[in-house]
Amino acid sequence: MIVAPASPGFSTTVEALRLHEWQLGPGRPTLVMDQFSADDFNVVVDDRADVHVNSKDGRFYLGWFPLGRPGTDGEGWKIAVTGTAKVRGYQVSFDTETPAEIVAATVARVLETARRV
Repeated sequence: MIVAPASPGFSTTVEALRLHEWQLGPGRPTLVMDQFSADDFNVVVDDRADVHVNSKDGRFYLGWFPLGRPGTDGEGWKIAVTGTAKVRGYQVSFDTETPAEIVAATVARVLETARRV
């Protein structure tokens, strides 16, 4: 026996359809950078004023490119974690207009997953 759905499509409320105010613009990059301690990370500012952060073990990298990363189409942030012999690493990129709060939350989560071995 097959039962037909009560009504086709989807249902929602007027409240759910109201416009939201979304955070836009690059925000404050210090929210990202303030998460790194000199004990565990090296920070380098290059001649373009791009900022590069490496973990002391070399497995974590964060790059901030306020004017866009050279050779890309507006990449403003790059996070990379090097893999091991058995597990591949990963990379995450955000454009120059991604709010720093979003990047900071991502970095915080990546750092939370790190553990000393």
